[in-house]
This record gives sequence, C-alpha cells and structure tokens, in this order.
Amino acid sequence: MTPPPFGWTSGEIHPETVVAAALLGGAYLGARLVRGDGAGGRGTACFFGGLAWLLVALNGPLHDLSDYYLFSAHMVQHLILTLVVPPLLLAGTPSWMADALLGRVLAVAGLGWGVRTAVRPLPALGAWTAALVGWHLPGPYNTALEVHAWHVVEHLLLLATAGLAWWPMLSPSRRLPSLHYGAQLLYVFAFGVPMTVVAAMITGAERVLYPFYAQAPRLFDLAPLADQRLGGVIMWVPAGLIPLAAFTIVFFRWVAAEAEVS
Repeated sequence: MTPPPFGWTSGEIHPETVVAAALLGGAYLGARLVRGDGAGGRGTACFFGGLAWLLVALNGPLHDLSDYYLFSAHMVQHLILTLVVPPLLLAGTPSWMADALLGRVLAVAGLGWGVRTAVRPLPALGAWTAALVGWHLPGPYNTALEVHAWHVVEHLLLLATAGLAWWPMLSPSRRLPSLHYGAQLLYVFAFGVPMTVVAAMITGAERVLYPFYAQAPRLFDLAPLADQRLGGVIMWVPAGLIPLAAFTIVFFRWVAAEAEVS
C-alpha cells in the first residue's frame, strides 16, 4: 500500500478512536455530574489529558509516521500508550467510580478471581512483560504492521497490560487498592525492567529487525538501522527516567503520609 504524503499538519483520523474517547469522556462527566462530584479539578484534567494523548498517539502525523515511515516514531507512539495514557486515566478516576465499576465485575462468578489476581504485582508485571516483549519480536511486530486488525489488538493489549502494571502504584480503588508506599518503592524498580530489556534488544541489534521499515520511504535522511537504533534509545531513556520520577513521587507521598500520622 502506498503511504499517504506526510505532513506535520495533516494525517489520518480514525473515527473509531474519536468516538471511543468521546463516549468515555461523556460517561465520565455524566457520572460525576449525576453524583454531584463536580466536573472540574485535577482528576478531570488527568482523565481528559489521558484521552487527549490517546487521540494524539492514534491519529494525525504521529500515526502516519508510525504506520508508514519510521520505527522511532512508532516507539514514541508506544511510549504514549503505555507510560502516559494509563497513569493519567487511573489518576483521574475517582475511587467511588472505580469501586462501582469493579463491584459489578467482581460480582461475576470466576471473573472476580481473575481480576483480583491480574492486578497483583507479579501477575501484572508478568502480563506487561509478555505483551511488551512479545509484540516487539520481529514476527508479531511485522504482522501487526501488515494486518490492521492485529495492529488494533497490539495496541489494546499494550494499553491493557500497561494499565495492570500501573495499578499497584496508582489504583483508584478501595476494593483493590495500591501497594503500601514501601512496597511501591520496590515495585517501581521492577516496573522499568521490561522496557529496558526490549530497548536493549532493539538498540544492540546489528541488522534491521523489522523488514516493513526497511522497505518504507525514507524521511529526514534516516537510514533503517539508524532509525531502529534511535527507536531503541527513545524507549531506553524513558524506561529509566519514568521509574525514577515515580520513585521520587512515591517517596515524598510516603513522607507526607507519615508526617500526617505523627
């Protein structure tokens, strides 16, 4: 398929992503207004920030760069989908809303046990690792680029498993709460390991791992192998900085909580 001409002020728009974001945003605002919880504040800003970044990642120039031209742009897209969107959505969800939704899920026979297990630290990290490593192997990655349906599945699994991985640190629920601050400090170190492993695999490769991008039209005079290594570095740096930032935030929250108790 011939890629569309690239432009920084244009790009494909996927109506299904816009409709999904609008429905989620509308349901969120409607629930808050019905409860009388107010539609403003930090939580609403976080939630709609997450939806906005979701639309940025899956539409417009970043989408076109990712799907047709540059592996490095695709890595930026994946970083947004895993390290930006899920934590913003979780941070923006009030506890009463999360508990109301979970209450219905946990009441379903068999499903409740699965959800309780999935958000525990080890299963959550295991699912996140499997999705991240698996989808960046050459076979599944190229299949997702060549078959749109598999690309949708890839993005949904990355979003879902990243949400699970963030849950032990950012759970908005009292039913399935986040870890104690001390345990969070340990957990946050493990959180960055899967992305570091993938980034190292990609950056250290001596050949182009993804034939799709080797055959793609070149932009910015970036050769396929250089583009691939740039993508690996783009993943590697946030894999170190995001856990460090999370560690700092958790540490100061713990200090503040201890100060309130004393």
